[in-house]
Amino acid sequence: MVAEKARIVIIGAGMAGLTAANKLYTSSVSRDMFELCIVEGGSRIGGRINTSEFGGDRIEMGATWIHGIGGSPIHKIAEETHSLESEQPWECMDGGSDDDVPTTTVAEGGFKVEPSIVDSITDLFNNLMDYARSDGKVSGSQKSLGSFLRQGLEAYWGSMKEQRDEELKGYGNWNRKLVEEAIFTMHENIQRTDTSASDLMNLDYKAESEYRMFPGEEITIAKGYLSVIESLASVLPAGCVQLGRKVSKIEWQNEREDTNSNNNNNGYCCSKPVKLHFGDGSVMSADHVIVTVSLGVLKAAIRHEDSDSGMFCPPLPSFKTEAISRLGFGVVNKLFLQLSQQHDDEEEDELSNGFPYLQMVFHPPDSQFRHKKIPWWMRRTSSLCPIYNNSRVLLSWFAGEEALALETLEDEDIINGVSTTLSSFLCSNHRLCNGNVNSEEISHQHPSEVKISKVLKSKWGTDPLFLGSYSYVAVGSSGDDLDKMAEPLPSSGSLPPLQILFAGEATHRTHYSTTHGAYFSGLREANRLLQHYHCVGIHNNY
Repeated sequence: MVAEKARIVIIGAGMAGLTAANKLYTSSVSRDMFELCIVEGGSRIGGRINTSEFGGDRIEMGATWIHGIGGSPIHKIAEETHSLESEQPWECMDGGSDDDVPTTTVAEGGFKVEPSIVDSITDLFNNLMDYARSDGKVSGSQKSLGSFLRQGLEAYWGSMKEQRDEELKGYGNWNRKLVEEAIFTMHENIQRTDTSASDLMNLDYKAESEYRMFPGEEITIAKGYLSVIESLASVLPAGCVQLGRKVSKIEWQNEREDTNSNNNNNGYCCSKPVKLHFGDGSVMSADHVIVTVSLGVLKAAIRHEDSDSGMFCPPLPSFKTEAISRLGFGVVNKLFLQLSQQHDDEEEDELSNGFPYLQMVFHPPDSQFRHKKIPWWMRRTSSLCPIYNNSRVLLSWFAGEEALALETLEDEDIINGVSTTLSSFLCSNHRLCNGNVNSEEISHQHPSEVKISKVLKSKWGTDPLFLGSYSYVAVGSSGDDLDKMAEPLPSSGSLPPLQILFAGEATHRTHYSTTHGAYFSGLREANRLLQHYHCVGIHNNY
């Protein structure tokens, strides 16, 4: 009698889910042992990876960077698939590192900030971050990264008392301290988009020293992040990935239930212990389910755990729900803007030399010199820059409340808000004001001729399949919670083992928030099942 194959269902066709499926399917003996299926609630594969096109250029609506090429499995796949070079322009944001097109920092009102001032505060911020990430210890009880950074800024000012209140010629109503604080805030906003924490005061300080980065440069993928996803999925048989299959409920067996499930000696389960219910009313049974949904979806699930609409039945155990509740999960959105092509028969196009790589520093909230028409959501971004040299597609990043607000705005409101902001930073003909005018004078100048023809924005916060972007360790949580996220269910007992396994970036202690963290987590859970069934050829580092 031929033993029934164990059915493994993976929920989610993103990086974690497809990595797990790839590993399970390509393992030496697994095809004879497993029936494999991936169910994806959306209409595409990739999850929070979504390569698209805008203004004729290849862009990333979600995951963008390979964070360090030294040892990164994502970089290895991109190399093997020849995805790092492309004849088509792509989002590479290389201008800020180009000597011909350096990053320019401008203070509200159009005052170009001297590189020496920018560099000194940038170095300070980077040194503080390096200290936090290197097991640095501080006196007293340090809870948040935000408070540590602000203490570092105050200490810097304390050592620079003579320069702190120095008036800067040609900077209008700015003095040195105001400029330095605005530059520091700009870097904090960059860190907010890097971590997805709406407020760095909510970001755990101690966890920074556990986070691991790969060495080497950070790059984007010329042929798009989707090329990595497609490579992982290419080995799977037709029909293995089922799109438009949103799971509404996961029924599993825990210690409190009296079950007649019967395991034989080789590990195969005769009565499949897990049932998946889908939005269309259909049901699928499984021996093992790998859940790769986002932490945002899990947070929403546990809010409804005591109702009929709860995702897990019975509800997840307390150690799991408490970890889900404590960890942070934020929203980061990208805004792409296409500049109009405005050629004149007698004059060269004004943008022929390229839009500047513009870092923006804003007056603080209580300043009387703030440009009143710049919308609040623009004041929390840090830059507006072309996605590559001379591109007419500009990009700006948003996190937290402003990222969610961006999702609700009409395109016209976005265009007006960005145009108003640019009018305070650029003079006519797209030249920087060089610090010779103040904000009141700008309103009487010939307005900036930058014309935005259309916009494209991501909407990760309100997408029901994600409800956010990526995870972070919040104050009150720790790396232990990330480990708890990865623990399979049931935890112990004589019930069928490994009914529900968890993968995704929010389940990796040292590489959370990254695509390679999701990749490692998918390998981990695939290997867990392969080890359970005593399969060979499963040795991978994760």
